[in-house]
Amino acid sequence: MNTTINLTSSQWGTVYNMLSFGLVSMLATTVYTLVAQSRVLPKYRPALVLSSMVTFIAAYHYMRIFNSFTESSTGDAVAIGVGKGTFNEAYRYVDWILTVPLLLVEVIAVLALAKAASSSLIQRLVPASALMIALGYPGEIATENGTKTLWGVLSTIPFLYILYVLFVELSKSLDRQPEGVAATIGRLRMLLIATWGVYPISYALPLLGQDIHDPSLFMWRQVGYTLADVLAKCVFGLTIFKIARMKSAAEGMKDDH
Repeated sequence: MNTTINLTSSQWGTVYNMLSFGLVSMLATTVYTLVAQSRVLPKYRPALVLSSMVTFIAAYHYMRIFNSFTESSTGDAVAIGVGKGTFNEAYRYVDWILTVPLLLVEVIAVLALAKAASSSLIQRLVPASALMIALGYPGEIATENGTKTLWGVLSTIPFLYILYVLFVELSKSLDRQPEGVAATIGRLRMLLIATWGVYPISYALPLLGQDIHDPSLFMWRQVGYTLADVLAKCVFGLTIFKIARMKSAAEGMKDDH
């Protein structure tokens, strides 16, 4: 069933500007990580390629979300639903199921671990992250709290497993990293977890008695999702580049730029 959310002019403009900000941030980071590859050693360039892929995929979906928002708007009112001409937030889930596994592979790639160790981590993190997103989507579109709670709990299980791998298994590989890299990886993991924390909060709002179609809540959902995406993809990618630069310098590469 379609619903119309009557935003104020300020709320509509905020959503419009935030989606535009998300789009241009993804595009700019894609360009930067592509042209910066010559500043790191060849073995760390795959991590930057992955970063570029993440932000490029996100930029495409932000373009679709941005267009969906404008096309579903009549004045300051936005049509919400699943039919043609309504605001389609499913684009976010399509984006996440592609980019979240790639974000985790970025971390493994930039560490340049032994092949066996890298393969082991990737084989565990990628399926778990895809499962986390796939299990979350049925709850996102559910209208009954019981169904939403069930899928939310199921989605949390692979999320907790990802935390275990990142903070227990991956930590075993950090002792052999150059000075400063382990600390930066630690901050990188905290950035990832902090930004991911925005999504379950938004997911749980209807369970707390919040009207998901409240204009203010709709606006803040879009603001929160966009900021979290920029941090989890753009800032994350730039931090990956920093780690690659640190490791390249530790291995004798001189910065001529």
